[in-house]
Amino acid sequence: MIFNGVMMDAEKPVITVDNRSFRYGDGCFETMKAVKGKIIHANEHFKRFFTSLELLQFDKPNYLNAAYLSEHIIKLLAQNKHQQTARIRLTLFRGNGGLYDAENHFPNYCIQTWNLNVANNELNENGLVIDVYKDARKVCDAFSHLKSNNYLPYVMAALWAKKNHLNDALLLNPFDKIADATIANIFMVKDGIIKTPAITEGGVNGVMKNYLLQCMRKENMPVEECSIAVEDVLQAQEVFLTNSVYGIKWVKQCGNSNYTLQAAALLHKQFIQPLWY
Repeated sequence: MIFNGVMMDAEKPVITVDNRSFRYGDGCFETMKAVKGKIIHANEHFKRFFTSLELLQFDKPNYLNAAYLSEHIIKLLAQNKHQQTARIRLTLFRGNGGLYDAENHFPNYCIQTWNLNVANNELNENGLVIDVYKDARKVCDAFSHLKSNNYLPYVMAALWAKKNHLNDALLLNPFDKIADATIANIFMVKDGIIKTPAITEGGVNGVMKNYLLQCMRKENMPVEECSIAVEDVLQAQEVFLTNSVYGIKWVKQCGNSNYTLQAAALLHKQFIQPLWY
């Protein structure tokens, strides 16, 4: 891994129990994908990363920019021999201190990489089975669109999904509308229109989601960012999830509702495959 610009053993500890990220989830992270040493959608990921850094009131040193981080990521991919298909995690966190007395606001960061099975580049033939998790809510505020280190709603939803033999779980906002899934954004097709929750619904501002929205609008496909109720999902003709690592995953079942596979296959072939190959 790389910690604040220094290459080191991935098992070496880099924080103490006084760290504010450990204590309070004070920070954020970025998950990216690299194919043959190239970071997919690098500009969009770094834009989101530095927007988060500013919103969380870190003091950014002049050297910390997209080019600097890209150089270190590429170096780590080579060092770890993760140069075919890889997952990258860039974690940002504040240093030590209590809630009101942070030692400083320096943006500590850690870069990690892992090999990815090339199967992640393909559309899943076996659809996902998901359901709605109701014991936690994603709030709708100025920070809800960040990939925050305070990930408790998603953690609990993922534990619930695994316990119930599900592939993923959908999270609700305080108004009982769909926010997103534990590691992905959600799209649905209903009455010929592709719909996804608006950013104001509390979900993460997904890079892959925004890429697909841009592609679909360019092709004049009927697409809407809107408020989506659970009943809308259950009555949809098709449901699929998106994130930066796997692109699109088709959902075959949510609760007792079953879905077809059509739009997801088209979008994968037209817009996702070209990213990987």
